[in-house]
Amino acid sequence: MRFQDKIAVITGAADGIGRATSRILASEGAHLVAVDINPAALAALAEEIETIGGNVTTMEVNVLDSQQAESMADSVVNRLGRIDILVNAVGGSTIIPNSRAIVDDLTLEEWDNVIEFNLRGTFLCTNAVIKRMKQKGAGKIINLSSVAGHGTSNTSSAYATAKAGIMAFTKKVAVEAGPFGVTCNAIAPGMTLSDRIARGWEQRSEEEKRRSIESIPLGRPAEPEDQAKVIAFLASSDADYVTGVTIDVNGGQY
Repeated sequence: MRFQDKIAVITGAADGIGRATSRILASEGAHLVAVDINPAALAALAEEIETIGGNVTTMEVNVLDSQQAESMADSVVNRLGRIDILVNAVGGSTIIPNSRAIVDDLTLEEWDNVIEFNLRGTFLCTNAVIKRMKQKGAGKIINLSSVAGHGTSNTSSAYATAKAGIMAFTKKVAVEAGPFGVTCNAIAPGMTLSDRIARGWEQRSEEEKRRSIESIPLGRPAEPEDQAKVIAFLASSDADYVTGVTIDVNGGQY
């Protein structure tokens, strides 16, 4: 039980990679604090976690709101005593109509929306939680970047920029927080068939699917659990001496 008695806050917990990570950490002993804006999905996750004997607290929070993010951190510490693990899983490319838009087709509003959606919540939750982790001299923060952050994917330049920002933010926070016993790492997923992405995948032609799969050395898209397993490693004591890194979880695709 790698996470026995650990307090783990996961944002974007009710769907996709966040949901898969929630299941793993809760099944291995963590008291899960599941944060999301979807109350129905949170309730379904809580029922699932409780069915397997896990401990879960759900919180309906918009992590893009500074007051809500700060209140969330205060509430968790007041109720549960501390925060051991923070997984910032809010983000994505599909917040705009054309997630593959080239730079001259992007509007300023679309650019701003993608940047904010992918960076703001990660900053606000890290800002709120890390001060509590420093006080107790320990903590693990895991952020979600993307292979898009390397600038070579077919997603929009706004998304690539945001996810490159997550990589840089992760490294900078690791440098600042390391002396206080706090680690900060990230994963960079390739195409992962979360519910949202899977719907788009099914709408692609068989030829488009074939080309995508051929570009992945392991020969398949990722499942959310593929990403969650690496997050769980970074959140565990096995990664106590790992900080400031972004791990590509992309099946070998570059």
